[in-house]
Amino acid sequence: MARSFKVLFQVVLLWMAGLGAATQFAKIAVPFTEVSSLYPEFGDAIGWLLSIVSLIGALLGALSGSITTWIGPSRLLIFGLVLGGLVSLFQATEPGFYVMLASRVVEGMSHLAIVVAAPTIMAQITVGRARNAAMVLWSTFFGVAFALNAWIGLQIVDQFGLSVFFALHGGLMILTAAILALCRIRIDLGEPGEFNWGWRALLRAHARIYSSPRVAAPPIGWFFYTLTFVSLLAILPGQFQGNTGSIVAGLMPLAGIVLSWLAVPLMLTYLTSVAVINLGFALGIAIMGTAFLGCPLTYVAIGLFAVLGLVQGGSFAAVPELNDSAETQALSYGAMAQMGNSGNLLGTPVLLAVLGLTGVDGMLVAVVGFYLAAIGAHLWLARRRMAA
Repeated sequence: MARSFKVLFQVVLLWMAGLGAATQFAKIAVPFTEVSSLYPEFGDAIGWLLSIVSLIGALLGALSGSITTWIGPSRLLIFGLVLGGLVSLFQATEPGFYVMLASRVVEGMSHLAIVVAAPTIMAQITVGRARNAAMVLWSTFFGVAFALNAWIGLQIVDQFGLSVFFALHGGLMILTAAILALCRIRIDLGEPGEFNWGWRALLRAHARIYSSPRVAAPPIGWFFYTLTFVSLLAILPGQFQGNTGSIVAGLMPLAGIVLSWLAVPLMLTYLTSVAVINLGFALGIAIMGTAFLGCPLTYVAIGLFAVLGLVQGGSFAAVPELNDSAETQALSYGAMAQMGNSGNLLGTPVLLAVLGLTGVDGMLVAVVGFYLAAIGAHLWLARRRMAA
C-alpha cells in the first residue's frame, strides 16, 4: 500500500509539473487582452509572445530525447521547472516587449525539458493498467491547465494584475521542483554515452527517430492532432454569436478531458493504443460529417473535441506500449514535443487561411483531410512494425 501511494503521489506531482508547463502557454493566451495592453504599440506582433514558445520545441524536439538520456530525466525535469519558475518571476517585472520576447524563447527551453522528462519518468514508475491511467492523466495536462487559468487565473489577473499572476506561476514551478527533488526519483536509462551538439547530431537524431515505426508513430499522429486542436479551439467559438462562443470554448476541451479519463483506460484493456487513436480520428470525421447534414455547429464542435480525447489519451499511452526501453520512450516523447509544437505553429494560420477562402465548410473538409492522413500514417507504420 505504501509503495502504491508513493507512486500515485509522484504521478500526481509529475502531472502538476505538466500543468506548470501548459500554463507557460495559457498565461499569455488566456489573459491575452491584458498582455496586449502592456505593449499597445506593438499591435499584431503581440501574437509572437504566445507562439514563439513553440519555436524551441519545433527546432530541438528531436534532440530532446537524446538530451534526456544524457542528463537523466529527473535532473532535466527539475532544471526545466526551476528555469521556467525563474523566467516567470522575471516576467513579473513586466519588462519591455523585446526583452519579454527573448524571455519567452528561454521559456521554450524550460517547456521542452518538462514535457519530455515528466512523461518519461511517469512511464517508468508505473506498469500495466496503472501506466495506462497515468498516461491518460498526463494527456489532460494542457486542457486542464487552460481551464484552471480561465477559471482562477483570470480572477487573479483582475484583482491583482499580471505581475502577481506571473510571480505566482513562477513560485509554484519552483515549489514543484523542490518537492520533486525531495522525492529522489531515480530512473535507469543505461549508460548515457557521449552527446554531440551541432547539425550532424540533429540530423542523426531525426534519422533515428523517424526511421523507426515504433518511435515515430505517436509523434506523427500527434502532429495531425495538434494541427487542429489549438486552432479549432481559437477559431470555432468565433463562429457563434453572443455568449454561446465563450460557453462552447469552455466545453470543448472539457469534453475531451472527460471522455479521455472515462473511456481510454477501459478501452486500452481491450484495444491497442493505436486502435484507440484511429478510432478517435474516425469518430471525429464522422461527427464533422454531421455538420453537412444540418447538425448545429455547437454540437459538432463539442462532440469533435470529446472524441479527440481518445486521440489525446491514446497517443501518450502509445509511447510506452510501442517502446520498451526508457531511452526510446524519451526519444518518442521528444519527437511528440517537436511535432506538437510544429502543429501548434502551423495549425492556426493554415486553418484561418482556409476559412477565409472557403468558409467553415471548407475548413471542416480540410480537417477531415488531416485526420484521414493521420489514420493512413498510423496504418502504414503499423504495417512496417508487422513486417519488422
